[in-house]
Amino acid sequence: MKKPTSQTKSPSKPAKTTKRSTAKPSDKRIPSPAKARKIVEAGAKKITEKDIEKVHKKSKEINEQFTKGPLREYMDNAKLMLDIVSDYWTGKYREIPYWSIAAIVFTLLYVLSPIDLIPDFIPVIGLIDDAAVVSICLFLVLQDLREYEAWKMNQARKK
Repeated sequence: MKKPTSQTKSPSKPAKTTKRSTAKPSDKRIPSPAKARKIVEAGAKKITEKDIEKVHKKSKEINEQFTKGPLREYMDNAKLMLDIVSDYWTGKYREIPYWSIAAIVFTLLYVLSPIDLIPDFIPVIGLIDDAAVVSICLFLVLQDLREYEAWKMNQARKK
């Protein structure tokens, strides 16, 4: 017969649990604000006069994109961005740094393109990256947009 020992078994430790990510694989592509800013800044550096013309000519299609999902929140600013590009292209308004116009044009072309960081055809999340890029662009050029808006209101009063 075995003698009882003074050693007691330590209670078994609960198994370690690891948190499971609830994010879907495609959610990992949603850009952080810092990443979205880098996307806008890098894209703006590549904008040409042809890109400005393209936004000017495709303004109706671009505007249509802002009627969908998370982009609806930016509808008023999208109209203002399209107007400033049009007025810049036609020479009516040039009181804006080229970098700002380039950032706006890049952003509008990004929204227009169905194939970007998260393809637009993916239900629910397909436009989230577009909204992130628009949001960052607005943050970067907001002062220029407000000055344009004031100029535009002043032009309307003169008529």
